[in-house]
Amino acid sequence: MALPSGISFSSTHSVHLPPLFNVAVPFIDRHLAEGRGEKAAILTREETVTYVELAARVNRAGNALLALGLEPGDRLLMVVKDCPAFFYLFWGAIKAGIVPVPPNTLLRAPDYAYMIEDSGCGLVAYSSEFTAEIEPGLRQLGARAPKAMTVDAFLAEMATAPSTLEARLAAPDDDCFWLYSSGSTGRPKGAVHAQRDMVVTSELYGVRVLGVTERDICYSAAKLFFAYGLGNGMTFPLWVGGTAVLDDRRPTPETTFSTIETFRPTIFYGVPTLYAAQLAALETGTRDLSSLRACVSAGEALPGDMFRRWKEQTGTVILDGIGSTEALHIFIGNRLDDFRAGTSGKPVPGYEVRILDENGDPVAKGESGRLWIKAESAAKYYWNKPEKTAETMVNGWLNTGDTYREDEDGYFIYEGRSDDMLKVGGIWCSPVEIENCLVGHPAILEAAVIGHADEQGLTKPRAIVVLKQPGDAGAPLTDALMAHCKKTLAPYKYPRWVEYVPELPKTATGKIQRFKLRG
Repeated sequence: MALPSGISFSSTHSVHLPPLFNVAVPFIDRHLAEGRGEKAAILTREETVTYVELAARVNRAGNALLALGLEPGDRLLMVVKDCPAFFYLFWGAIKAGIVPVPPNTLLRAPDYAYMIEDSGCGLVAYSSEFTAEIEPGLRQLGARAPKAMTVDAFLAEMATAPSTLEARLAAPDDDCFWLYSSGSTGRPKGAVHAQRDMVVTSELYGVRVLGVTERDICYSAAKLFFAYGLGNGMTFPLWVGGTAVLDDRRPTPETTFSTIETFRPTIFYGVPTLYAAQLAALETGTRDLSSLRACVSAGEALPGDMFRRWKEQTGTVILDGIGSTEALHIFIGNRLDDFRAGTSGKPVPGYEVRILDENGDPVAKGESGRLWIKAESAAKYYWNKPEKTAETMVNGWLNTGDTYREDEDGYFIYEGRSDDMLKVGGIWCSPVEIENCLVGHPAILEAAVIGHADEQGLTKPRAIVVLKQPGDAGAPLTDALMAHCKKTLAPYKYPRWVEYVPELPKTATGKIQRFKLRG
């Protein structure tokens, strides 16, 4: 499908945009002019929303926000579940020049109080399911609290608003929307994204890596409130005139398999935790996944063994990749015609990647170092965090905080967060490598590895594992796991201790919170 009028990409994959535009127009309005008005834009268990309905409701939402007193540049904090109203609020705000800020919907009252105050938002719109956390958060702020209303109340306001809205024009690098980081190591940070950023990720990764077209039906188990889900479940399908499947339930093997069988999506987006649970469920029964042409994973590195087992069970490959809130979506990824199990793949066209040592110098191929990327989709800065901005965003480059190495064939291999790396016997050791080895054992569902001091005060690997069958825990299995690691890994890398737990602490994006295990 041709790019929207006035938008082009150079031979180096750099985007060219009009000096003034509004990104809601190419994502929403143009589909009416291109004849997709009656096509399904959104599918849910409750309703189908066509492109003509979506465009009118986006306009009504923008008008309703303005009527409620918000002005261009104001922030809208939208704690909204995965439902059509998320689209209306998000795109209606952007079209009206208001800045939508969709935070994690799994947080608690103090977190929301912090974000409401930090963002200085003019309105909080929230799904009624989150009332028990939002309202106490507002009360914590007292007189400093902004206006707030449920999505149902907003939809009532929207129903009487005009269905036409002139898009407020902006420069490509003007503020457009924010995403708060997961806050896995401290207070969440508001990453400020520009008008151009969703165009870049949707075209460079969505179209040019995944090959998403208007014939695709996209279903993301990863929710819309974080960068990965926002692309998967909203911007990718809208960019090409495809269809998005939304499910507001917590993703489980049963809900995801049922959704796939009902709506027949062509692309499914998950995280390794979910794929592990789905594989366990497939061991006891079959499901019809024949509609899928591709599966995608991000959030945490996908173990090579999980890739192989999924391909054996379903005949479909999982394309693992790495992205971030700051970069907006995946910037290194596998693709259907070029993939390798146990790796994050190769850089997405248009993204520059380098691996640097502790002195800021490039490392040799095969050596580990910190991953830096350069991208036109990168956030401009962190709101109210100048020191963190200066530390993370340096001369157009993003410090990802991830440790990587590049193999001889150009595939990038994740070794963990830089602050998760272990030094065992004076040698740097990747916790992810040990975790992948453990997950390759048939008894293990999930694993996390951290450093632990032995009797001499020396750091050694300690494994915390979740079993498929909890009753298997015990000394015989511990011995078997240690032997398995010794046989597969360099001898010094095997875990000296194994602890069995019912679940691992994770962020909403599926990343293991190793710092909680260390604590």
